[in-house]
Amino acid sequence: MRKLILTALIAATAFPVAASAQTNELRRDRQDIRQEQRDVRQAQRYGSRDDVRDQRKDVKQARQEYREDWRDYRRDHREVYKRPAYRGPRGYAYRPMSVGARLAPAYYGSRYVISDPYRYRLPAPAAYARWVRYGNDVLLVNARTGRVIEAHRAFFW
Repeated sequence: MRKLILTALIAATAFPVAASAQTNELRRDRQDIRQEQRDVRQAQRYGSRDDVRDQRKDVKQARQEYREDWRDYRRDHREVYKRPAYRGPRGYAYRPMSVGARLAPAYYGSRYVISDPYRYRLPAPAAYARWVRYGNDVLLVNARTGRVIEAHRAFFW
């Protein structure tokens, strides 16, 4: 019985540390991307074409690493991305949306807007933008114009 309790205590302290490590890894990856983008701007000002090309390649690799880390986080935390069945507004049917498409104002209701984007490791939206659940997709929408700024397909399980 004593071993069981000790094992449970160790497991309870280990899992939050693992989740925190993944979150910190994602944060470091975002910082790396910003640093690489600064390097690209610096190379555009003062470097040659080869420097700019190399820096852009570094940005692309940093973004790829971030995507892979995010996918690993999402795979390890499936319960966060499981949501109840989606029901769209009455009279509207799902069709895949891409950047630049216009979303109807019916989707800006509290039922569809994601109020806590950090829970899903989404970046905070600008003052005029909203993260909206659209089927199993997540869209960043300009609330003034209804235009889609960013789209993540098959976001929820």
